[in-house]
This record gives sequence, structure tokens and C-alpha cells, in this order.
Amino acid sequence: MPKLSFLDLVPVTDSGTIARSLANAADLARHAETLGYHRYWVAEHHGMTGIASAATAVVLAHIGQATSKIRIGAGGIMLPNHAPIVVAEQFGTLEALFPGRIDLGLGRAPGSDQRVARALRRTLASDERQFPQDVLELQAFLAGDEQLGITAVPGAGTHVPLWILGSSTFGAQLAAMLGLPYAFASHFAPGALDEALDIYRRQFRPSAQLAEPYAAAAFNAFAADSREAAELLASSQQQAFVALRSGNPGRMRPPLAGYKDSLPPDARAMLDHVLQCSAAGTVEDIATALRAFVARTGVDEVIIASSIYDHDARKHSLALTMEAAGSLWRPLVDAPPAPAV
Repeated sequence: MPKLSFLDLVPVTDSGTIARSLANAADLARHAETLGYHRYWVAEHHGMTGIASAATAVVLAHIGQATSKIRIGAGGIMLPNHAPIVVAEQFGTLEALFPGRIDLGLGRAPGSDQRVARALRRTLASDERQFPQDVLELQAFLAGDEQLGITAVPGAGTHVPLWILGSSTFGAQLAAMLGLPYAFASHFAPGALDEALDIYRRQFRPSAQLAEPYAAAAFNAFAADSREAAELLASSQQQAFVALRSGNPGRMRPPLAGYKDSLPPDARAMLDHVLQCSAAGTVEDIATALRAFVARTGVDEVIIASSIYDHDARKHSLALTMEAAGSLWRPLVDAPPAPAV
């Protein structure tokens, strides 16, 4: 049975605060740990009023203090924004604080725009060429490679496990070449999912970190006690996607009944594409959708994503989704497909 993990963007609601969002993240991580989720990741984004995880390593320290055994990590750190030695020091520090629990997922997207990139004092001009070299340099810092001529303290000798993240075939090729685990961002960019997984598995070369390919893919799950309630919960994330694609991102908005049906055809089509790897419904609905997703992808791990406005509803959704995952290999009563979100 594939492992089940969770990706938290630490959403900030229109009626909430950054402090409340961070407190919710710690509470949700404790809840996920109790439920049996394998790992809890947060992602780096900048300049977005609706996401509170920009200082990713700091947020992970906060989550680590709130938990005791669940793996925690970045899903991911956008490496073009940072010097590799700084990332090695940050995650070496986390490994010292929470030994054996830290993951470091790496992406080459900026998690921002050109203005934010300039504010970070980095350039995006050579991302595609520089990213593989930066990954190797970071790997060397974490290994304590003396050939670097400088030591990352903390960091050296920790061998924090690296992941390559992606939403295209580039990351799949790099993860395969370096022999690293690979996670695909199918929760918002599902287009190249099947091709990327195929490339990763066919081209994989064993490494000191990983003997065989290990692939994860993200899936949006909105679970509630009824389909109607789940569809309503999903509408907050739908609003967020539409706002982002229209160049007007902001804080998460309350659920809105009938939201998707109220949109013009082009916006509905965009949501249908972006949210292909998603389901909203009851435990049975989510189990059916997860079973189909795992059968399609053959992934070793499913990373659940679900930004839900109400914190208690989000916790309940996590519990129902884990219940659904537990029934993946048990026959289910035939039921119509869960509605798309």
C-alpha cells in the first residue's frame, strides 16, 4: 500500500492572521502524526498574502517542536532563490534539532516572480543550466565533501535526504540521473504526470541514497460526511486557483456554494484541467478516487493537498482521507465517481 503524506501551504484566510495560520499548521501536523501520515511538508512561496510558509525552514522548526515522529520537510525549497550552503546550514540545523525526521525537496521554479527574485538577490536567467549544479553542490555540503574547501556548519555529514520536485519532465530526468526520489506536483500541474513518471523510472540510476526509483505524486482530497459538504469545502481552493490565474492572488476566501457553476466557460475549463488529480466527497468517494490514482500512476507515495477554509473541517478531511486510504485495497460497494473539483 502506498504511503500517505500531506503538503501544507499554510493558508491565510481573509479573516485570519499569520500567527493563527502558523498555529493551525502545528496543530494540523500533530493531527496528521496521530492519524498515521508518513510525512508533513510545507512549501516555499514569496510575496503571496495567502501563504504563510515563505520562511520554510523556520516554519519546519515550529512544526518539529509540535510533533515527535512524523517526517517533516520542504516540498519544497526553491533552490534558485538560495545559495546551496545556506540551505545546507538551515536543514543541517533542522536535522540536529529533529534527527532522522527531515526531508529536503528541491524545485527549480522561483515560487515567486521576477520582482521577488530580485528582492532575494538572485537571478533566474540560468535556472535550467544552474539548477543541477546547485543540487550537486548542496549534496556535497550535506555530505561534508572536503573538496569544496568550506564546511557547512551545521549541515556537513548530515546527509539529509534530497528529493527532486517537478511539474515537467526536466525534474524527472534530473532525479533519475542523480538517483534521487521524485515528487510530481500533480495537485496543480497534472499535464505531464504520466510522461514524467515513465521517464523517471526508465532512466533511473541507483545512487548512495536510493537503490531503486521512488516516486510520489500529489492529489487534492476534500473529504466530508456528505458529497455536498465536501464540494462546498473545495470551493475555497477553486477560488484561490482562479484568483491566481487571473493575476489577483490573495487570502483564502470562505466556501461559496455553486462557485464553479457560476464561472465563465474558460475559467471552468481551467479548473477542470488544473484539478484533474482531485476528488471531493465521502470516505467512499475519496477511496475510489485514490485507488484509481494509484492504479494509474503506480506511485510509492501519495501526497495529499487540500487547502480548506475552516481549520476543524480541514482536520476532519485529513482523518476521513486517511480512513479512505486504509480501505484502498478492500472492495468497495459500487458507487458513482466522485465529482470533479
